[in-house]
Amino acid sequence: MEQADSGCTAAGLEILHDHNGSSARCPNCRLEFVSNLAVLDHLNDPVHSCWSNEPTYRLPVPPAFQRGDSGQEEVTGQYHSKSGYLFGRGHNILQTMEDHDPDQKRRRAINPSYPFVDQAEWQLAEFIVQRLTKTDINKFLKLDWFKTSRSRPSFKSADQLFGWIDVLPSGPQWQSTTFEFIDYTTARPMELIWRDGLEVVKDLFANPIFSNHMMYDPHLVMTGSEREYGEFFTSERAFTIQNDLPEGATIVPIILASDKTPVTRMTGGLEMHPIFLTIGNIQSEVRMKATAHAWRCIAFIPIPKFDAHADYQTLLHARLFHKCMDTIFARCKVATKIGEYMADPMGYIRHCFTPLVAYTADLPEAQLVACVSKNASPVTMATQSDFGSAHIYPPRTGQHTLTLIYDLSKRIDPWSVPRFQVEAKSLMLSGVHQPFWRDWRFADPGYMLPGELLHTCHKFFGDHALKWCKEVVGEEELDARYKAHHKRVGTRHFGSGVSHISQMTCREHRDIERTMIATIAGATNATPDFVHAIRALTEFFYQAQSPVHTDSSIASMVQSLDEFHRLKQGILDAGARRGKRGTIDNFLIPKLELFHSFAGSIRALGGLIQYSADVSERLLITHCKFPFERTSRQAKSFTLQVVQILNRDETMQRFNLYTLLQTHGAPLVNAIAAEDDIVAETDPTLAWIARTLPSQQKRFHGPRPVRNHFITGLLSAEATAAFHVTVAPDRKSFTVPDLQYTYALPDFAVALTEYISKSSQGAPTTSWTCRGGSVRTWNKFRIQLLSNFQSRVVMPSQIVQSYPPSEAFPFGNCDAVLVQLTESNDVYIAQVRCVFQPTAKKGRTLPRYLEAAPLLYVQYFQIKATPADEPSVGMYRVKRIFHQDETGRIFRPGSIIPLTAVTCAVELVPVYGSKMNRTITAANSLEVCDDYYLNKFSDKEVFHTMHTDLM
Repeated sequence: MEQADSGCTAAGLEILHDHNGSSARCPNCRLEFVSNLAVLDHLNDPVHSCWSNEPTYRLPVPPAFQRGDSGQEEVTGQYHSKSGYLFGRGHNILQTMEDHDPDQKRRRAINPSYPFVDQAEWQLAEFIVQRLTKTDINKFLKLDWFKTSRSRPSFKSADQLFGWIDVLPSGPQWQSTTFEFIDYTTARPMELIWRDGLEVVKDLFANPIFSNHMMYDPHLVMTGSEREYGEFFTSERAFTIQNDLPEGATIVPIILASDKTPVTRMTGGLEMHPIFLTIGNIQSEVRMKATAHAWRCIAFIPIPKFDAHADYQTLLHARLFHKCMDTIFARCKVATKIGEYMADPMGYIRHCFTPLVAYTADLPEAQLVACVSKNASPVTMATQSDFGSAHIYPPRTGQHTLTLIYDLSKRIDPWSVPRFQVEAKSLMLSGVHQPFWRDWRFADPGYMLPGELLHTCHKFFGDHALKWCKEVVGEEELDARYKAHHKRVGTRHFGSGVSHISQMTCREHRDIERTMIATIAGATNATPDFVHAIRALTEFFYQAQSPVHTDSSIASMVQSLDEFHRLKQGILDAGARRGKRGTIDNFLIPKLELFHSFAGSIRALGGLIQYSADVSERLLITHCKFPFERTSRQAKSFTLQVVQILNRDETMQRFNLYTLLQTHGAPLVNAIAAEDDIVAETDPTLAWIARTLPSQQKRFHGPRPVRNHFITGLLSAEATAAFHVTVAPDRKSFTVPDLQYTYALPDFAVALTEYISKSSQGAPTTSWTCRGGSVRTWNKFRIQLLSNFQSRVVMPSQIVQSYPPSEAFPFGNCDAVLVQLTESNDVYIAQVRCVFQPTAKKGRTLPRYLEAAPLLYVQYFQIKATPADEPSVGMYRVKRIFHQDETGRIFRPGSIIPLTAVTCAVELVPVYGSKMNRTITAANSLEVCDDYYLNKFSDKEVFHTMHTDLM
C-alpha cells in the first residue's frame, strides 16, 4: 500500500494564529517566518517554495492489512485523506549523530570508535562504565597489571574516560530541577530528574530501527461490514484528532505509563515516580515488548516527606506530581497546539502534533492523574456506593473536573490546604488545583485512561475471584486439584497448590485464571450460579485481551460482563465474599466499576492489550533501580551522579549501534523491507542488524526470536500449522512388538496395518510389514500455528509430549490435541500416545504415506456434553472411548494418523466431582480419569477458536 504525496494548503490552519506567538523556521531552507502558518504558505508558494515535492517512499503496511489468505472475511481499509504529508528531507537520529561534530566526523571516517583506539577498547570502556563505580574504575586502572609491559587503555583515569563518553553524540539529555513549596518544607530537596518530553518523542520518531514498524495515518479498517479496532490509528479518537488538525499534519500520539517504586534499597529507601513514554506510531506488537526499547524512561518524580500533618501528605505529593509533569511536557503541549517539524525514521520531514492519547496506570495512579479522590472512579461519574452496580455511569470528562476545580479555587485559596482539601473531598476531588493536562490539547482523562488489563483484570482476579474460590471450594481441596493437573510444557504447573504462594504476581494470577473454571466445577459448595459467575468474569477478561475487536466482539464482551452481574448474587449466596470482619454482602469494589469503561476505551483508543502495564512493570525492574545503585550514596551529589549515569548509559547504547554500522559501512537509514507472507515476531534492532550485518547479530542482546517452522518444517494440508521433530529420533530402531511392549499399546500393529491398507487405496501394498519392519520414535514434537488475530504472524511453537510409561509416569506422559481428518473434515479430540515413522531397509524405499512425515498413534475421546448442556462451565466435556474384544478384555482403541492431521494442542482437565479422589496425581490425571473438560481458557488463541467456531 502506498500513500501519495499531496500539496499542502492553508485550509483549516487558522488555529495556528491563536497559539503561535513566536517565529518559525522552514524545515528545508531554514528561513525564519512569523508563524507556522507562514511557513506553510511559503512551502505552497508555486514561485518561491523550497519544497521539493519528494517522490513517495514505500510506507510500512499497517498490521490490519498484513494478513495471509486465511479464509476470513475480506478486510478493506481507507486512509485519512489529509494526513501525513512530507515536507522535504532531514536526518534521522543516526544521521544526526554523524553530523554531531565536524572534527569528530572526520576522525571517525578513519576510526569509527574515536576517541577510543579501536572497537575493542570501546567495548572495554563500555563494560567497566556500566559495572564499576568511579572509585572502582580508578582502582582498576592503577592495578600492577598495567605497570608491566602489558598494554593499558588509552584513558588513564575515570575522569578522562567519563570525559570522552560525555562528548560523544547523544540523545535527549537528563537534567535535574529543584522545586519548593512555600510553607511546606521537606527533609531533602525535591529534585526532579528528567529530560524534555518533546526531545524524547523526536528521538523515538526519528529512530531508523522502527522504520518497518511505523504508522503515520489514521486508517479505517473494515472486516466484512464491521469496523475493526486494533492499533490506535484505527480508533475513533485518531480520526477525531486528525480532523481537528491542519491539513497534512501527522499525529505522533504520546502514550505514558507510571507507577511509584523504591529506587534504592538502603535504609529509608528512596521512592520515586518513574515516568515512561512511547509513541503510538510504533506498531503495538513491537512497542509492547520491553526488550524492543520502544519505551523510554523520561523522568523520576520525587516522593518527598513534607514537614506537614499526615493528612496533607497525599495532596502535596499529588500537586508535586502534576507540577513536575507540567515541566516535563511543556514543549509537548506547545507542539500539540502549533505543531513541530520532525524527521521520521527515513529522514523525511513531517508536520507533527503530539497529543497525549493514553496513560497506562493502575487505579491509584489513574485517580492521581484524573485528580479525583479514592472514593471516585477516574473515568466515570460513579462513586463508592456505585462501584458494584451493573449500571453504566456517564464519563467523567476533563472539562467537568476542571470546572469543579475552577469554581472551588474561586471560593477558597488552593494553598489554604486544610480548607481546600475538605471542600475538594466533598466534590470527590483529590485537591490538585492545576492538573498537568489542563492545557494539553486533546488530553482528557475521560478518554486517555484506558482499561488496564494487568491490574484491573488479572490483579482483580487474584485479589477477589481467587479468594472467592478458596472460600467456596476450600483451600485444601483447591490445592489438591491444582496439584493434580497434567503437566504440559510451556504452562505453569502449581505443584504445591495455589493457597500458599507468597508475593503472588499478576503472572501467577493469569496462570491460575487459566484453569480455574474447570478446576472448581462440581465441587461440593460451588453451585452452578457461582461457577457460572466466575466463568462469565473470566470470559470477559479473555475477550478484553483480544488485540483486535469489532462491534460484534465488543458486544459479546459486554454481554459476558452483564452475565456476571446477573449471576453475582450466587457468589454472595455461597458466602464467598469475606473480609476481616466476616461476610461481606456487597460488591463495592472500585476495579469492578472500571470494567464498564472497557467497551468505550476500545472504540476510542483501539485494543486494550496495547495499553497493558506489562511493559512498564518490567521496566521498573530493569531500568529504574540499576542507575541508582551505581551511585556513591552521598546525599550532596546523589542527584548529579544519577543524571550523569543515565546520560552515559543512553550515549553508550546509541554509540554502540552507530560504531557497529560505521565499522562495516552499513547505511544509517533502514530501507523498508518487503513484507514476507508469514512473519515471526522478533526484536526490531536485531531484525535490522540481521538484514544489514548478519554476522554481527551476536553483538546485540535481545529476545530470542520465534523460530519459524513454516519455512523448514512440515506443513498441514492447508498450511495453517507447521510441525517439527528433531533430526535424530529418541529411539532409532524399534521392532513393532518391542514398541507395543514399551509403550503399552497392544493394538498398535493392528492399527498400523489398517492405516497402510487404507492409505494404499487399492494399489499394491508396501513390502514393509509390522512383522519384520522397524520404526523410529520420538518423545515429542512441536506444532506452530498462525495467530487467529493476525493470520500472517507466527506464534511460538508448542511442545506435544508422547513419552512411554516410566517409573515417574506409569501410564506414560502424553498430551492431547485436536485432529482434523481430511476424508471427513470432522474435528476430533485425541491423546498422542506415540510419534513414530517406519524405516526402510537398506536399498529399499517406502511409499510416500509412510515416509513423507512421522505418524501418530492416538486414542480418541468422545464428546459427552456440549457447552450448552452444562452452561455454568461452558466447555465441552469428553470421555475416553473403550472397546471390549472377544475375550472380554476392555481396552482403549487406537488409530494411526499423519502428524499433519493435528490442528492444535489442547488441555484436558479432569472432572474432579464434588470431592477429588486423592489418588489422582499430576503423573496419572490424564490416564486414570474417564471424564475431562476441554479447557477453552488454556490460552487466548485457543479461547478465540473455541469461543467462535469450534465444531
